[in-house]
Amino acid sequence: MGFFQRKEKKGTGLASRAGEVFHVKVPPGRGGEGVAALCAQVYRGRPPWRDPEKGVETVNFAKSVCAELARLATLAVKITVSGAERAAWLQEQVDGSYFRLRQWTELGCAWGTVILKPNGESVDALTPEQFLITDVTGDAVTGAVFESGAWDGERYYTRLEYHRFLPDGRYAVSNRCFAGAGPYDRGKYVPIQATPWAGLAEDVMAEGLERPLFAVLRMPGANHLQPGSVMGLPVFAEALRELEDLDVAYSRTVQEIYDSQRICLIDDRLTDQTGLPAGRGQRVELPRFVRRVFGAGPEEYYQAIDPALHTQERLAGIRALLGQIGFKCGFSNGYFVFNERSGLMTATQVEADDRRTVQLVKDVRDRLEEALDGLLYALDKTADAMCLAPAGAYEAIYDFGDVTYNREEDRARWYGYVADGRLPFWYYLMKFEGYSEQEAKALAVAGKEQNNDGT
Repeated sequence: MGFFQRKEKKGTGLASRAGEVFHVKVPPGRGGEGVAALCAQVYRGRPPWRDPEKGVETVNFAKSVCAELARLATLAVKITVSGAERAAWLQEQVDGSYFRLRQWTELGCAWGTVILKPNGESVDALTPEQFLITDVTGDAVTGAVFESGAWDGERYYTRLEYHRFLPDGRYAVSNRCFAGAGPYDRGKYVPIQATPWAGLAEDVMAEGLERPLFAVLRMPGANHLQPGSVMGLPVFAEALRELEDLDVAYSRTVQEIYDSQRICLIDDRLTDQTGLPAGRGQRVELPRFVRRVFGAGPEEYYQAIDPALHTQERLAGIRALLGQIGFKCGFSNGYFVFNERSGLMTATQVEADDRRTVQLVKDVRDRLEEALDGLLYALDKTADAMCLAPAGAYEAIYDFGDVTYNREEDRARWYGYVADGRLPFWYYLMKFEGYSEQEAKALAVAGKEQNNDGT
């Protein structure tokens, strides 16, 4: 797995920098960088098996798996923070444009672990390439070093931000900055006031914190590749071989279609370089599917080659691979399908009896809710430290949409309410047909008048 990790100059990696600057020692087996790095390449559409010279491209189905699971997990999610003025401020942060639950969840699915950290203005979503876990208490991450970068047009600045609990119970945050020629250049230490992060203190202490000022979003599956690690596995980590097979199978299918063009061979003595004789000195350009060859004689001047396609056999293999990928990723059998008209797609709905998919979504939602609890706590304490809002108690309520929702069944049920007289028809038109309230009421009145006239 290490072959696929990002190649860095000796001594410039995050672990090396953190060790020299903060004198931290990373517990063995706590990182998971190898698996995360390989899966990150696959998610980005650059898997190691991609080889254009050999005709093997990628459909990047890992991205589709992560995006679909994130869509289901955050379906119609609503977060309500109740309480006094602090709760109102937290609600504003939740409703802010930077609170991207679906994107965070997709990144969590792709990397297995994502850390969410307030930065005073928004929330950073950091992947394993950008953080180093240093302290673990039980299953909880209590210390980490975060890396961020900034370019001012001349120099590249790197900031290492170290969060940890001290032996006396205080919470410490340390910032150290460096300036170099680029992100892979270690550079030299510079005071933080001479960097784009001027205004931040190099060392800050806080008392009374029970949790760190960041939250960890981990996927629910066990990390069997690194037992004891606090890092989660990407949801498609078990299906890497099948993802490779899918790319090969799909590439071969597409290549066969490209190579299926009909070819006609014609004796070169019946033509010249400009085309077929047409009389009176004129020439007709050869069609693109005609090839001039050396024939045995004028009487054997023509031969048609019409390659046969093995489309159904190849599509059957692709469907089998999609089923195996979906199952290994935690979805119900048959969730991912291949349609000859629309190509790779997902099932149009999650049926109520697809218990495996429903359970997977529920598990991810539970982990997302845990991470959001930690994020709201970090935002609350950040507001205390930076005097962003008046202090006060708050309570967060999470409401997720029904993953088994079926629009057609819902439409029929609501129309039944109209037929029974329990709901006005204009409300049905507004909810399911896309009309505005004014348009829906006008149509309902017009329909009622027409029925009363008997026309």
